[in-house]
Amino acid sequence: MRHSRLLVAIALGTALLARPAAADNRIFTYTYEPETEPRGDWEVEQSITARVGRNAAVGQQDYQQWEFRTELEYGVTDRYTAGLYVNDNFERFTDPATGATTANNRWAGISFENRYLVLDPVDHAVGLTLYIEPTYDGENAELEEKIIIGQRHGDWKWGVNFAHATEWTDHFRESGGELELTAGLARQLTRRWSLGVEICEHNELPQYKTWENTVVFIGPVVSYRRHGWWAALSVMPQIYGANFSGNLDQNPHLELEGHERLNVRLLCGFNF
Repeated sequence: MRHSRLLVAIALGTALLARPAAADNRIFTYTYEPETEPRGDWEVEQSITARVGRNAAVGQQDYQQWEFRTELEYGVTDRYTAGLYVNDNFERFTDPATGATTANNRWAGISFENRYLVLDPVDHAVGLTLYIEPTYDGENAELEEKIIIGQRHGDWKWGVNFAHATEWTDHFRESGGELELTAGLARQLTRRWSLGVEICEHNELPQYKTWENTVVFIGPVVSYRRHGWWAALSVMPQIYGANFSGNLDQNPHLELEGHERLNVRLLCGFNF
């Protein structure tokens, strides 16, 4: 937490020294849109994700995990946007066998986001952006890549992300992969409000040797914008899940060992 407070203070201080810029809001919380920040624009973005609900069968009753990500983002060029993230996680659950409660806060490292606009949706039928983000916390590392496509049609906007990530843990002794597909469709209701739906499919591949599980989340997303700031909120329950290494959670329809019943995410962005 000390690391986070220091870096957040640096990020905010740097942003305050930057010149004013118009807000470039996101309307989805899991799905990136192809647009990048204009050259010279700064933005501070705060992400809060609540992941709630595993079960007693896996020893994690009353499970909750809170993920905090604070980003300072800068438009290096009109096509290339770079961002520095500071990550913190808080996890809490009760072991039903002993009644003992586990609660811990973990600094989850620093991430360096890079987005490059290949096809501008203003000039092409579909916008295309390439994304790469390394993360390191001193003991573990991750490299995430995404292909981002999307477009606007009148008041409607859609986006689709294809993502792959490799994670190295225990001082690079262990590794594993993740595959994710996210998509969103939203309609602009007024000049300030948008309403839509998002879907997220997530898969885990330990050691790249087995396909351990797959889950699908889907739910509504709402966004609001004003001059200089914006916010977006999604509520996404798990509607399907399967664990291919056995029914460890004793639930035939959901995957509650490595995933949760409900994900809620709030994003807020501030331009300076």
